[in-house]
Amino acid sequence: MEQLILKSKLTKKLGKKEILAICRLKNTHWKHGIRSQISWFHKNIKANDIHNLAFLRKKLVGFVSLRKRKFLLKNRKKNYLYFDTLIVSKQYRKLNIGHQLLILTTKIIKKSKLHSMLLCKKKIIPFYKKYKWKEVSGKKFKILDHKYSKNSLMMCFNKKINISKLNKDYYIFN
Repeated sequence: MEQLILKSKLTKKLGKKEILAICRLKNTHWKHGIRSQISWFHKNIKANDIHNLAFLRKKLVGFVSLRKRKFLLKNRKKNYLYFDTLIVSKQYRKLNIGHQLLILTTKIIKKSKLHSMLLCKKKIIPFYKKYKWKEVSGKKFKILDHKYSKNSLMMCFNKKINISKLNKDYYIFN
């Protein structure tokens, strides 16, 4: 395999070509059209959100987005990282690119000293468990500003014990 190049950038450091490449990659999985992807990106991604990018031959083949957001704990707002997207181009999925992106992403989450959460389908849980993500009971969280499927499950990474047993209300779009 050719050398995989991983980069981590804040939104404000991404160029127009990189944003377009991210939107094109996302559109291979969620087929809403490039214009729709770009519009969503500009509406929902903030300047200090983190983007982990995987390149082969200067082509974007994998992507993870960590969005800096807030949650409520005992009526106080606290920061967390919303693990929004992990996508690897279909033709490169057997090359461990998702593995490399997850290793980079978990290092960034640990370094931030925040916890991270993601929503996923039940069939994907074993993949995230390999990287020490833990399932959260559906009764322990609510997402206040985002509609999500009743079939979605929440997983957390880098949780502190003092918040793990308490109910949390998350904001994704704040």
